[in-house]
Amino acid sequence: MALLVLQVRSKVYRLPLTISILALSFLPVIVSDIISCGNLRAQTVADPAAEFRKSAIELSSARLGGGNEDKAQLETALAYLDSVATSALNTATTFDLDSANRRLAALVSQGSPVGENYRLVKLGGSPAVYAMVINFGLSGPAAVRIYAGEANRYTLAGQIDHYSQKDFLDSDIELVPVSAGDLVFVTVSGRTDDLSTGAFSAWQFKGKAVGNLWNSDLFQQSSYEAEGSGFRIAYCSQVDDDRPSVCLKMSRELYQFEAGKWKRTETAEVPSAKPAAK
Repeated sequence: MALLVLQVRSKVYRLPLTISILALSFLPVIVSDIISCGNLRAQTVADPAAEFRKSAIELSSARLGGGNEDKAQLETALAYLDSVATSALNTATTFDLDSANRRLAALVSQGSPVGENYRLVKLGGSPAVYAMVINFGLSGPAAVRIYAGEANRYTLAGQIDHYSQKDFLDSDIELVPVSAGDLVFVTVSGRTDDLSTGAFSAWQFKGKAVGNLWNSDLFQQSSYEAEGSGFRIAYCSQVDDDRPSVCLKMSRELYQFEAGKWKRTETAEVPSAKPAAK
């Protein structure tokens, strides 16, 4: 019987010639399949940042177009932002907030919706607790994610969105820390229309959950500022019924977190200038 002698490293193999020829005839097919699988694998491994940008555009477009929001798509996008935040927080060196925010800002592409932004904010505490303010574009959706833990062990510890908080207005939000020691902060929603119509909510992070302390009505011609350990807002409290864009009286209120409660500590009525005669 004719034999094919093969030497692999220090071992010698003797195979019947007919079997060897049959095996060798399939070798090009096997090699081709291996190369094809490798190419397919390379094609299916997408760039996570590019996938995230695509999702951000689709989420904002769906909201603007009055379409149904894809909850799974939103959760996937939020999970990607969580991975970016925790990888920055869990560095071996001292956490650099500015550097982390530059990395988040780089996720906003030129084709992204107006109003899209992502930003980490230090709430306070020791070890420090951080919140990410998330806006997927004008009109939303929007969310807040909170990260807490020891150094190099930060994880997602709380969240605010319209799924977890039914009354949360998830549109064009800002976040204002109020009491660093008590981890109290205010979210500001809206205020992108011509009348600066916005809503305000106070929150407190208590280690494992976020508690809602207060929600305002929708205020027209609103403005706000942090003031020491308090939060001051101004808004139109009396609108001209004939001309809704005209405010007849403004109100200013100061809120503070005292003795474990969110309280209105000052109120002042400020008459507006009389409108010109028709």
